Amino acid sequence: MEFWYSEMHTQNIKLGFRIKEEIEHVRSKYQDIHLLGTYEYGKLLVIDGTVQMTERDEYIYHEMIVHPPLLTHKAPKKVLIIGGGDGGAAREVLKHKVDEVHLVEIDEEVVKIARKYLPSVASSYENPKLHLHIENGIEFIKKNKNFDVIIIDSTDPVGPAEGLFTEEFYKDMKRALTEGGIISQQCGTPFYHPEEVCKVRSILSNIFEYVGIYLAYIPTYPSGMWSFVMASDEEIKLRRHLDFKTNYFNEEIYYSSMVLPNFIKEECEKY
Repeated sequence: MEFWYSEMHTQNIKLGFRIKEEIEHVRSKYQDIHLLGTYEYGKLLVIDGTVQMTERDEYIYHEMIVHPPLLTHKAPKKVLIIGGGDGGAAREVLKHKVDEVHLVEIDEEVVKIARKYLPSVASSYENPKLHLHIENGIEFIKKNKNFDVIIIDSTDPVGPAEGLFTEEFYKDMKRALTEGGIISQQCGTPFYHPEEVCKVRSILSNIFEYVGIYLAYIPTYPSGMWSFVMASDEEIKLRRHLDFKTNYFNEEIYYSSMVLPNFIKEECEKY
C-alpha cells in the first residue's frame, strides 16, 4: 500500500510526495510536526500540514533569506534569526565573517528533530558563535538590540507566527537594529497570494526608507515562486562580494531576483 503526503496549495491544487516512512511525529504545545522520508526529496519537514523544507531543495530558501541581506550590509557582526529552528538559515549566516548569531525559536521540538535527523541542515548548532534562545521572538525583540541584520525565518502568518507580520513587530525590529541595519523576511507565494506580499511591503514602507521584494524558485513551495523582502534605512545594494561556495545564490541573482513580474507590481500599486 502506497503512502502519500499532500499539501493543499489552494482549494483545488495540491502537491504530493510518495512517502517511504514516517520518521518522527511530535505534537508540541505550539504545533504539529512531522518528519517524513520521501523518494525524491529526502527528508521532508512538515509543520501544521505545510511543507517547511526538504533536504533536496532547502538550500535555495536558506541561501536566499540570508545572503542578500548580509551582502547588503557593509560589515555584519551581530545577526538575529527569529524562527529558523531547523538551523539552515544559521548555517548560511555562519559562512560570513560574523561575530555572533542569535537564533530565537519558540518551539524546542523543531530544534530537537533537526539536530537528531537533519545534520546537514542543523550543523550550525555545533558552532560556538551560535546562541540558541527558546522563547517567543516577539518578546525577545523588545528586550534585545544592536543587531546588524535581523532575519525572520518563520512559518506562514498564522498560529505562532502571526505576530511576526505586524506593524508593531516591525517597529520593534527597527529599534533593535544598529545604524544601517537591515531585515529580511519570507513573505509567501506572490503567484497565489500577491496581496499578502504587497501588504508586507506596504507596512514596511511606512517604517523603513528602502524596501525591496525579491524572488526565488523553490520546487516544493506553493506555485514554486516564493518571495522575500528586505528593508533598511540605507539603500539596498550589494556592498560586499560573495567569497564562498553557494548552490543557488550568486551576485547576478542578487539583482535579477528584485526584477518583479508585472502582476506583482500592479498588485502592489493598490497598497
